Amino acid sequence: MKTNYTIKLLAVLLIVPALLLHSCKKDLSKSGPSIPGITTSTVARAANETVSIWETTSDQSKLLAQQTSVNFAADAGTNATTITVDENTTYQTIDGFGYALTGGSAQLIDGLGANQSTFLNDIFSTAAGHVGSSFVRISIGASDLSSSDFTYDDMPSGQTDNNLNNFSISQEMTDLVPVLKKIIAINPSIKILATPWTAPVWMKSNTTGNGGFTGGSLNTAYYDAYARYFVKYIQAMAAQGITIYAITPQNEPLNANNNPAMTMQSNEEANFIKNNLGPQFAANGITTKIIAYDHNCDQPGYPEAVLGDANANPYVDGSAFHLYAGDISALTTVHNAYPSKNVYFTEQYIGGPGNFAGDFSWHMNNLLIGAPRNWSRVVLEWNLASDPNYNPHTAGGCSTCLGAVTISGNSYTRNTAYYTVAHVSEFVKAGAVRISSNTFSTSIQDVAFKNPDGTKVVVALNTATTSQTFKIKWGAESFTYTLPAGAAATFKWAGTQSSASGPPIGQTITLKGFNGDYVSGEDGTTAMTCTRTTASTWEQFLVVDAGNGKVALQSMGKYVSSENGTMPITCNRTTYSTWEEFTWGVNADGTITLQGNNGDFVSSEDGTQAMTCNRTSASGWESFGVNQ
Repeated sequence: MKTNYTIKLLAVLLIVPALLLHSCKKDLSKSGPSIPGITTSTVARAANETVSIWETTSDQSKLLAQQTSVNFAADAGTNATTITVDENTTYQTIDGFGYALTGGSAQLIDGLGANQSTFLNDIFSTAAGHVGSSFVRISIGASDLSSSDFTYDDMPSGQTDNNLNNFSISQEMTDLVPVLKKIIAINPSIKILATPWTAPVWMKSNTTGNGGFTGGSLNTAYYDAYARYFVKYIQAMAAQGITIYAITPQNEPLNANNNPAMTMQSNEEANFIKNNLGPQFAANGITTKIIAYDHNCDQPGYPEAVLGDANANPYVDGSAFHLYAGDISALTTVHNAYPSKNVYFTEQYIGGPGNFAGDFSWHMNNLLIGAPRNWSRVVLEWNLASDPNYNPHTAGGCSTCLGAVTISGNSYTRNTAYYTVAHVSEFVKAGAVRISSNTFSTSIQDVAFKNPDGTKVVVALNTATTSQTFKIKWGAESFTYTLPAGAAATFKWAGTQSSASGPPIGQTITLKGFNGDYVSGEDGTTAMTCTRTTASTWEQFLVVDAGNGKVALQSMGKYVSSENGTMPITCNRTTYSTWEEFTWGVNADGTITLQGNNGDFVSSEDGTQAMTCNRTSASGWESFGVNQ
């Protein structure tokens, strides 16, 4: 968009009042033939909104430090790294970001004395200047970051308690429950996820150590008792004024080696949910969500198997993940297989003493940016607090888990995970939605959100080894910003997007023709067609900002060319020039057109012949659906 956009618009409105009858997504500073079905006026550009910025650098010279604000201006110029934000394209709702409040964390927080209130407000208050964590994970019984092993129904060796007469949460009344009550007083809407590391030892078979707390699996004879154990736990916490929003049946069900630990294969979890846990919740009027799996991204088949069980599926809200193995894209794999089910990211630790630069970049990239971009509603770091020696923990539990803060006596210091979560949680509120933005493979990674109050937030990370200057484009406006290597920044602004974002610069798209088939660059040497029923590599195109309001389309490293406007178009140019530049138009029905340098439109012809760029007007065969 040209900087003299507003002047030209006013001139057009004075000369052609009839344009006021239309809405527009076309740059009026461009000349060319009219496009049937494409509107030709424009929504007024937004009013130079102020963007607030907070930055963290890899050398820690800036730690969530507020920077000088910038202002949006009319979009102009070109930048190969352009983050195009479209608040009109939305994805999942966000429940929140936060930490695990382990038993050990609660014990340390309880010892903060006069600083306890300051600390809890720092983490959980939603007021400006606080982390504003809106989601927390706790353990049902001991986790490996508790000072000792316990469940809520421990019995002497050889004895059982099938009626759960011995059930009690009394061991939580010293630290965890009092701390939770204070957190809820600060943030009454906080959501709590609860997860067991093991069932009571007497319910298990084939245990391997630590008095039965390590290894083993749930004895089928006690499936019903264990389901009632969950019910009694949720009711006992409710009696303390603590609502358990969701549970997972087992932490890391494929890990037998932690302390405590218990294995639960996917078929066992599905059977437990459909035959016992789900029906017990229903019978007792419990609305706490059941979330499957809660383990690494290398086994997406586990949650898919649970969700694929027709009788377990109705009881299951979604699946939870860690990233000690696998790739964060597994969340999208499971989402695509079961799009009506939710996805959560619930645990990742930083090993002490840690390396701030490396840990910060990895966690920002994979978790705080990567997990929401792969449909997660939640991102939780493990864990909230440890002491200078990474205690408390059980014998055989994690002995190097660095807390988001280190608590020493009645004081605390902030560590890496404090800043990774705060970079998002302080600015993205519960109930926000992720909105469209694009990333770049070797430089800037980002994710964008729209808050319930309409404010927009973009979190960006520079993964390159040198400083990167990039553009953030929002409707007809943009600004540029430079991030040092390894640094992250959070951008926040208000206002309403001035118009549809136009070309999705920097995004990889597919184009579907009038016949329902996909445009293909073929093998990069033969003429392009619109004949493919599925989209593979040659049917995917990167949208490149060619400057002056034009775009170029690249597939497999080659650019689409309209040739001389008379020959069939190809995808064989290693660079782009005038014949590889196109004007992107948007039809009233949301399909798009591509107008070549000759002023003519790209056509898929009849869907069988080679594509051309020689049509003087645009209709069905000259219109394409994007990412359909």
